[in-house]
Amino acid sequence: MEEKVAIIEALIFASETPLTAERVVEILPGTDKKEIVLLFGELVREYEQRGSGVCLREIAGGFQFRTRADLAPWIRKLKTGRPAMLSQAALETLAVVAYRQPLVKAEIDRIRGVDVSGALKGLLEKKLVRIVGRKDVPGKPIIYGTTRKFLEVFNLRDLSELPTLRELKDLQE
Repeated sequence: MEEKVAIIEALIFASETPLTAERVVEILPGTDKKEIVLLFGELVREYEQRGSGVCLREIAGGFQFRTRADLAPWIRKLKTGRPAMLSQAALETLAVVAYRQPLVKAEIDRIRGVDVSGALKGLLEKKLVRIVGRKDVPGKPIIYGTTRKFLEVFNLRDLSELPTLRELKDLQE
């Protein structure tokens, strides 16, 4: 049991993206998803109890090590370079896609009241937005939605963790 926990911990550490239970089952013969989920939970509790500088979080359908939020000031000092930021237009476009997906560019343009071509292109390049398909109407416009990377960047398990409009209004007050 301890050996499996150690292996899973190493796999999470080495994985570039959140590690899913299904992927661990593929790697560790003789295990099942239920067992792996229990072991993930055990690791999460271990890191919480230790009060470590890193914690294990469920992100985008898998598990990933993250630094504790309260340690952000020290991390920023280490990472003296400015983090890649999104423009206001890109953030607004991303918010529309996140809350209204799936939708076509014309719908995003209408909601924002401006042409979002540049912002949408940048979001596609950063892999925060993806092409989901094409709408079955004349011209077959492209349909957009968010990506797993979007969930990772914003530290969300899934889209249901996005704040509601009421929560956003409460924050503004």
